[in-house]
Amino acid sequence: MKPKAPGLVESALFDRRTIAEIDRAATTGIYDIRGFGAKRKLPHFDDLLFLGASMSRYPLEGYREKCATDVTLGDRFAKRPVKIDIPITIAGMSFGALSANAKEALGRGANLMGTSTTTGDGGMTPEERGHSNKLVYQYLPSRYGMNPDDLRKADAIEIVLGQGAKPGGGGMLLGQKITDRVAQMRTLPKGVDQRSACRHPDWTGPDDLAIKVIELREITDWRVPIYMKIGATRTYYDVKLAVKAGADVIVLDGMQGGTAATQDVFIEHVGIPTLAAIPEAVQALQEMDMHRKVQLVVSGGIRNGADVAKCLAMGADAVSIGTAALIALGCNHPNYDDQYRDIGSAAGFYDDYHEGLCPAGISTQDPDLMSQLDPELGGRRLANYLQCITLEAQTIARACGKSHVLNLEPEDLVAVSVEAAAMARVPLAGTKWIPGWS
Repeated sequence: MKPKAPGLVESALFDRRTIAEIDRAATTGIYDIRGFGAKRKLPHFDDLLFLGASMSRYPLEGYREKCATDVTLGDRFAKRPVKIDIPITIAGMSFGALSANAKEALGRGANLMGTSTTTGDGGMTPEERGHSNKLVYQYLPSRYGMNPDDLRKADAIEIVLGQGAKPGGGGMLLGQKITDRVAQMRTLPKGVDQRSACRHPDWTGPDDLAIKVIELREITDWRVPIYMKIGATRTYYDVKLAVKAGADVIVLDGMQGGTAATQDVFIEHVGIPTLAAIPEAVQALQEMDMHRKVQLVVSGGIRNGADVAKCLAMGADAVSIGTAALIALGCNHPNYDDQYRDIGSAAGFYDDYHEGLCPAGISTQDPDLMSQLDPELGGRRLANYLQCITLEAQTIARACGKSHVLNLEPEDLVAVSVEAAAMARVPLAGTKWIPGWS
């Protein structure tokens, strides 16, 4: 690109990226599809800080005093709640969107750390079930791959009502990823683009949903918990309705959730940030006297142990990761930079999960590309990452004087920006001021 002539000023509204997007739309007549979540800068967990202990609070000694990390999910009605060793689970990502090797690697990694993974749209694969001691079965509007036998094999059922990347919208799986196996599992034609429905076909409101929940409980003999996943929008009301409909666990997915490939305009302009959604969900649960009785799992932009600890301090019982798990497997790794550049991207920038060209063998159905991912090695990498961020969350909890990570609380947090203070409902650092609340 030629350097700008002196005195030229780029428009804030019509910058070069916006002009390029208008040109692309005018040339092709189609909207852009991608994954990787919202790329605009939003108030996020980095805008919060912990108040470690010193005089008015006493920290725990790191290597001598225990800080527990175990969590029980779904003990409201289920005979067999899901008990996990760490407060971090693997989010639902479908076979079809991901390769069979990737699904197996996710199961292996979660298993090594004593936590759960989730199926996603398109059904349950033997690779994932075979390597996951704790597997959550997603029940989606599309019903792709759904059958009662797999429901009975699951350790929990997650009814998906929305996703953070596209609340109110359905998923897309392009024809180049619809192989014989994917088509057979979804009972749809091979090689033809597939769009998942945006709402369930057999209910129109929470009263109907309550009937469906009873049906699912009867199919599974009331053994397993029923999760409900919502995209973060009208969170306060959605959480209350989910509790009323009988949810054991609520999964709250903020707009930074990024594994779902959808329209760029959808990712960037629909939904609310994870940081803003958590307090709304917690308030709704507290008003119903259901906080900690119905567990809250938060997803959407979780990257490290500090993010985990901040979610827990704000009132979550656990978190769920998707994009970070794929990166742990090798997505966007510099080792594949030449191959990323061959398809018009680069390591660290690759977001075209829907195209099936992933050189890391993760978001593809191409046998040659799939072979680049060793499920056993990928599982060990994921387990290493989960162990690391769990230790980070423990370190922070100990510094705040907590003997369990779930003992972290809003009182342990302050914000460094007015926006984050208002969204997270914690004081601006150095003040007692919560904008909009005090």
